[in-house]
Amino acid sequence: MISTKGRYALRLMTDIAAYSGGKVVSLKDVSARQEISPKYAEQVVSLMVKSGLLISVRGNNGGYVLAKSPENYTAGEILRAAEGTLSPVACIEDNSPRCSRIGQCPTVDFWRGYYKAVTDYVNGVTLEQLANAERDKVGNDYNI
Repeated sequence: MISTKGRYALRLMTDIAAYSGGKVVSLKDVSARQEISPKYAEQVVSLMVKSGLLISVRGNNGGYVLAKSPENYTAGEILRAAEGTLSPVACIEDNSPRCSRIGQCPTVDFWRGYYKAVTDYVNGVTLEQLANAERDKVGNDYNI
């Protein structure tokens, strides 16, 4: 299950991609549009900055800007930055200790297939696609 942090990360990144026009956007504006408390939004953008997905700009007109073009992000990349992993079970994670039963587990192939399906899907959706859907939903007349 994707946590609130992961859902908010995807919404915040989508909002920035949809409405910033490549310019710095204030977290206050993003959190207001997305109805996310500024305090929680700050926690989420902090993860995105640490992951190199956002750039923090200080000063009077400070805020956040995408580190690269929206078409160069995937939903999976953003979710992994917020969640750490999308693996449904620990035994198939790359960096986790292997379960002693992995060689005889009747469900391990199921979990691997499930993980592959989820990973393929989230890695196949770009931030640009999400931003376009957001702009289409709201209309193209919104400006920051």
